[in-house]
Amino acid sequence: QVQLMESGGGLVQSGESLRLYCGASGSGFSVNAMVWYRQAPGKERELVASISNRDTIMYGDFVEGRFTISRGNADTAVFLQMNSLRPADTAVYYCKADVRIWTWDAVRDQDYWGQGTQVTVSS
Repeated sequence: QVQLMESGGGLVQSGESLRLYCGASGSGFSVNAMVWYRQAPGKERELVASISNRDTIMYGDFVEGRFTISRGNADTAVFLQMNSLRPADTAVYYCKADVRIWTWDAVRDQDYWGQGTQVTVSS
């Protein structure tokens, strides 16, 4: 299976920055895309940013130029640099890896989710 590790969340003041990290480990797979979502209490899960294996990047409308998603040295790692954080950014941030799993007789695309990392922005 594929395991995701997320880190970088924490408590910051309004206007400060955080950098989130997500890395996928395992074997027999390649990454199609890595995506950051977030969910605040009582709110729907929403897309934060995504990057494909062809480096196609998308951001949620609320990002407004404040965040940057980027690959690590390996395609299995991704960073989310978050600047100018606001209290409205407070949420659990989840990493999702869209991976292609290669076996001897099949190729399967499957999503794997991290456990989430808490981001709290105080006013």
